[in-house]
Amino acid sequence: MSMNVGSGGAKGADPEPMMEMNMTPLIDVMLVLIIMMIITIPKANHSVNLNMPVGTPPPPTKEPVVVTIDVDFDGTILWDNAVIPDRHSLEAKLMDVAAQADQPEVHLRPNKLVSYKVVAGVMASAQRLGVTKIGLVGNEQFQ
Repeated sequence: MSMNVGSGGAKGADPEPMMEMNMTPLIDVMLVLIIMMIITIPKANHSVNLNMPVGTPPPPTKEPVVVTIDVDFDGTILWDNAVIPDRHSLEAKLMDVAAQADQPEVHLRPNKLVSYKVVAGVMASAQRLGVTKIGLVGNEQFQ
């Protein structure tokens, strides 16, 4: 401990103002705040949750029903080689698939030249309507 004794000036004179600020308490408070912030920040999770099967599945008793959705280069959607005129018709067919107890497999085959927006729209509609067995077919064309 040390004591600051002043400059010994004239009696009754105002003491000189202290020119230095004590930074130690300020630094201590800032370190405590940084540590609290680090502890309370949630862990960043940039992953997609997948429902993966556990163990080996039993062998299939019958061949699964497969529905093929083709997306042509210009955005034309084909359901088992039949043209779907609009989004409403596609969603009606997807609702029929989702309503079945044993859903058929939906194979989505996009053309290499089609815009991502069209394919993502089909997948989003299928997910929103409850289609659980959907997969992309023909990925070797993108390599």
